[in-house]
Formats: sequence, C-alpha cells, structure tokens
Amino acid sequence: MSTEMLHSGWRRPVACFALAAAAWMGQIAVAQAAEAAPAKACATLQAQYPQFKGKTLVDAINPHTPGYEALDPKDPSHYIGFDVDLAESLGQCLGFSVKYTPVAFAALLPTLQSGRADFVISDIYATKERARAADFITYSKVFDGVLVAKDNPKKISGINQSLCGLTAAENTGFVEVPLVQNLAASCKAAGKPAPTVQLYDNNASCIQAVLAGRADTYINDVNTVDQAVKAYPDKLSKALAVTLPYHIGIAVPQNNHSLRDAILAALKALQSSGQQAAMMHKWGLDQGAVEAPMLVTSR
Repeated sequence: MSTEMLHSGWRRPVACFALAAAAWMGQIAVAQAAEAAPAKACATLQAQYPQFKGKTLVDAINPHTPGYEALDPKDPSHYIGFDVDLAESLGQCLGFSVKYTPVAFAALLPTLQSGRADFVISDIYATKERARAADFITYSKVFDGVLVAKDNPKKISGINQSLCGLTAAENTGFVEVPLVQNLAASCKAAGKPAPTVQLYDNNASCIQAVLAGRADTYINDVNTVDQAVKAYPDKLSKALAVTLPYHIGIAVPQNNHSLRDAILAALKALQSSGQQAAMMHKWGLDQGAVEAPMLVTSR
C-alpha cells in the first residue's frame, strides 16, 4: 500500500471524528444558548414583575393523571409530572416557589375562585364555558384517546353512535361528559338506547371502572389513555384518537392580570428555549402538541 493511500485511509476516520466532534460541540452550543436565552428573559421578567419574586404561590391540582400530575411513588408527599415541572419552571423564571393543594377535578376552578389557590396547572381544557370562572393561558393542543377493554370488544369508534347503549366513565366537569350525553338524540333516532355516563372524581377511578367492567370506555386526553394502556397492556386498548377543538391551559383568577401576563410571558420564554418540549419528552407526552400560548377569557 502506498504512503498516499495510508495517509488517505487515516484522513477519513480523522475527518469523521472531527465532524462528529463539531456536531457534538454544536449541540452543546445550542443547548447552552437555549439555557442562556430563558435566563436572560426571566431576569427581565423578574424586574418587570417584582411582586412575585420570593413569594410562594399555590397551584391547585388533581394528582391522578400520570404523565401530567401524580403522587411520587417514591415519596407520596410529593407530586411529579409534566404539569408539576411546568409550574416549577414558571416559578423559577418569575422568582416564586410553588406549593400544591390537591382537590377533585370539579373543585379545581372553585378552589381558584375562593382564593385558596393562585393558579391551576392540572391538564385542564381551556373552554369558553370554563373561562366564565377563570382566565386561561394555553400551552398545548388537545387530542383525546378512547380507552376500551383489550381488543375493543364493543367496537367503539369514537364519540358517535358506537356508544349507544354503552357506559362511559368520565370525570365530573370534563368536557367529554356533555359530548357523550348529547348523543342521546341521535341514538334515539337510530332506534338505539342512549349512552350512560358514570361520573368520578379522578382519572384513576375512571380507568378502574373500565378494568372492572363497570364501564365500556373512558375518553380523555390521549396521553392519559396511552399511560393507562401502558400500565395494563393485557387488559386495556386504545380504540383511536379523537381531535377536539380545545386547548390545555393554565387557569388564573380573572382579576389578577399581572399574574396572567407574567405567566404568559414566562411560558413564551420556556417555549422559545425548547424547555417545554423537553419536559413533555421527559414525561412521554407528544411534543407535537406544543402550541404558542394564547388567552382564553370570557371577554
């Protein structure tokens, strides 16, 4: 083998190594830039909203949605999940610490309205009806999943006439409740019985209802359904995903515009830096559901 060929053979792996090293360094530079960007933006926000710095704000949560918020199995006195990480990140950005108060899902907004919580981050859909009770800052699109018994023996195909005569387990106050109940007229027109809705206080109870055969389906955020199937792969299946015209949001009191505006600005900083997407990836949530924040209010 010639000297030139030997040198050429050595140059190729060296060049590949150099390219790989450059790419790795580039990724580090991007990550550092992402971290620096929110740090700078958050410093500006703390100067703009000094009233929150050093304070402890209360987040009302319904801690029964794995992936979003749940009891830490290693320490039941703590909560874990994407929404918890989001609350903590917003607090770090604006300079406040977070305390959590667990309540039933239907009590989330009443707890906020009563002043016993400062905000709500708990996989709650931001609807115009709910905006009568609170202002919302959205952070994610909504895709519902249809949880059924293994292999879908009842052939449920969505929020449609396939539910006629069947039973759906749902959380009290969920937007899916009236959607299922409103099928009564079309079921009757088709000569079929209306669907029945069983109401529960949390996702875990709804899932247990399907597992026990008390309910035929549970329709909720697709990530919650996916987590249930992952936990019980021999007993549960996901029939399909349903696109709903809603968004998941952070609820804040209607009369606290400074907190609303501060959280909106901090959320934009977290999104711009890629932190929200990274946190969603950490908890197995769809990063494609991230969307630019918008306000949903009664006005």
